[in-house]
Amino acid sequence: MEKRIPYQGKLVALLVLALLMSACATGVATPASSATSSITTLAMENTPTAQPSPSPPATKAACPPLDADIQERMRLIESQVSQLRGLEAQASVQHSLLTRDQLAEKVELDLLADYSDQEAVQDARLLLLLGLIEPDVPLRELYLELLGEQVAGFYDSEAEELVIVCDDGFSGVDQVTYAHEYVHVLQDQVFDLEAGLEYSDEACQASGERCFALQALIEGDASLLQEQWLRTFGLEQVLPELLAFFDEFEMPVFDAAPTYIQAELTFPYLEGLTFTRALYLSGGWAAVDAAYRNPPVSSEQILHPDRYPRDLPVTFDPPDLAGVLGSDWSELVSDSLGEWVTRTMLQESLEPGEAVTAAEGWGGDFILVYESGDSDRFALVLLTQWDTVRDAREFADAFGTYGDRRFGEASESSPSESVWHTNDTSSRFLRKSNQTLWLLTPDADTLALLSDAITLPIWPTP
Repeated sequence: MEKRIPYQGKLVALLVLALLMSACATGVATPASSATSSITTLAMENTPTAQPSPSPPATKAACPPLDADIQERMRLIESQVSQLRGLEAQASVQHSLLTRDQLAEKVELDLLADYSDQEAVQDARLLLLLGLIEPDVPLRELYLELLGEQVAGFYDSEAEELVIVCDDGFSGVDQVTYAHEYVHVLQDQVFDLEAGLEYSDEACQASGERCFALQALIEGDASLLQEQWLRTFGLEQVLPELLAFFDEFEMPVFDAAPTYIQAELTFPYLEGLTFTRALYLSGGWAAVDAAYRNPPVSSEQILHPDRYPRDLPVTFDPPDLAGVLGSDWSELVSDSLGEWVTRTMLQESLEPGEAVTAAEGWGGDFILVYESGDSDRFALVLLTQWDTVRDAREFADAFGTYGDRRFGEASESSPSESVWHTNDTSSRFLRKSNQTLWLLTPDADTLALLSDAITLPIWPTP
């Protein structure tokens, strides 16, 4: 989608469960309740770290100089990370100290500065049309609260400095997080994430699916190295503090967030770690390095590492349907949905295993959303090409069940077509050969206009 995570283009990748995964990798059991309650934030321009619990409001006083012992420990971790990862720093990293109040202000300005209220409303509308969130979710406020719940510092690549909260010390959790953060420093210095990988706000707005895959590579890399650092250098000193952290840790904002938002935040770490580990097992860190020169381009490749890099999605030149709908309609979204969002959408109404099977075989898609200027009316078009006709049939069967559970029993139904009508929506699903088309509109007349304007198959671009 056009803007999946609003701060995605700045390499803001939430470290959900990463500390837990590191602890689990050691073979030491951790409390089950911590399985959904650990977030740290890391970024190319902004790389926040995690803290076990909120602290009292900080004073406005300036921070004292960074303690010499902490500086020495940071330098040691940097050396250890560089040694394990096999990447040499191109420049030293400076440290800047902020009070917690100052950091909170900077996080909002840096991470969400380019994410307007209007964009948040637009994204919420798209997620609502997909059935992924309930109405009236204040998306921008939710992201801000999620960040504020655990942010304690960040890496600023433009200034080449790590911003640190001055009143937190340097606990075991901080040390593991610092190891993860420093991988991002090395990635940025060696591979040039913004210019080399085109991982920027502009690129992410142009292709959220590609950016989502890049984010998984970047965060999976850092999470895998973090595991290795903990086992190699931090086990005896850090692990007891990690276990104590999980015993006390709570994260009410994350726990109360919609399931989709939780899954969106965890994807780069959980699936990214699996993807990067597969690369590492096939060829060590050299294979991971090679992925930066030929990065993944879809969530499908992340979900199925064996299909990387050969299985490239087909692309389309989507039709301009605004004129078909009328002069008051305008295009709101034009992007790719991807296998992961397709799967996650189906999981709202189907069992997880059914959704996984139905979404597998995704070969490429485009999604369009149109908005009527004179009223609160929206139309969605999703065209998906599947690897085989069988894959398309499996998705069609699953979507029929999804549609019945979401919209009620279909008014028309056959193996290749279904139509649903509710008080405020009209929807049609069509399969032809290995392509499927889903239309979601505010009324039957708008549905008829789009149905008449779109003929399958739609040929991919060469």
